Amino acid sequence: MDVSFLGGPHPQRGVGVVAPFDFALDRELWRWVPDEVSLHLTRTPFVPVEVSLDLARLVSEHETLGAATQALTAVAPEVVAYACASGSFVGGIAGERAMCAAMEQSGEMPALTTSGALLEALREIGAERIALVTPYTSSVTRSLHAYLDEGGISVTGCAFLGLTRHIWKVPYRDVVEMARRAVVDSVDALFISCTNLPTYDVIPQLEAELRMPVLSANQVTMWAALRRIGERAVGPYQALLDPVARRGPASMSALPPPPSQSPEPPVPTVEALPPLPIADESGMRYQSGDRGEPEAALAGAGTPGGSEAEAVEGGDLPPYPEESGGSAGS
Repeated sequence: MDVSFLGGPHPQRGVGVVAPFDFALDRELWRWVPDEVSLHLTRTPFVPVEVSLDLARLVSEHETLGAATQALTAVAPEVVAYACASGSFVGGIAGERAMCAAMEQSGEMPALTTSGALLEALREIGAERIALVTPYTSSVTRSLHAYLDEGGISVTGCAFLGLTRHIWKVPYRDVVEMARRAVVDSVDALFISCTNLPTYDVIPQLEAELRMPVLSANQVTMWAALRRIGERAVGPYQALLDPVARRGPASMSALPPPPSQSPEPPVPTVEALPPLPIADESGMRYQSGDRGEPEAALAGAGTPGGSEAEAVEGGDLPPYPEESGGSAGS
């Protein structure tokens, strides 16, 4: 069969992505990309170091990023994104800008990072007070809090898992539970950190439930990268991507919840639930003592990585409990 009349494949536009060696969510990034754009991914070299702040610094060294970016020039992407939250906030705002400059110098193309994209996205939706969810341990979470504070963003509530490995295996139900615990005050948005934490399908659910925009590390990375080349990220009813959706959750925040259609009494809010013990049967611990019991689906489920879940509330976060091992990255 002669297919010459098809004229060959349509020209495609390219977005280069530099990811840490342990990044496992390539397909999630693709879900935000329109058909006419292709992703070109490369990874930083493997280093035998447990994931931690030290590893975040190693995978984001300028020489490492420069070499990875230069390798991508062979397929001529129009922009390159460093898809790592911890690696791009570990050095503060000055460090993030220096990473972009190093990549731009090596690849001679525009460059961005996940953490830089986060601040850009928060400005886009007009968010200054946020709740924060991370899979990280205390030291990495504290570093992100400092980065946001430097960028003029107030963190009013925070929940983190304390993981050291296998972050990509965290189920959506754990992300949802953390989000519910992190939103302890009136905020403009929720941010879910770590590019190795699955979030694509959970964002619309959380926006509908919490009545606020929900951003995630992979979402802001792809949104900003595609924006640089004049393209729009795609996604089902996500406030960052769709102005109509943005008006929805934002406007609903001022309205009372719809009346329950069920004859059963309404479920109490998190604040109304009885105090949470220091540790429950699932092994999850929370720094704040006024949270409710985890949902039945969560009890005993455990979390990949074998670490604890913790929650913190308040604008000036109290001292984080010390962790025994490394931290969770990307």
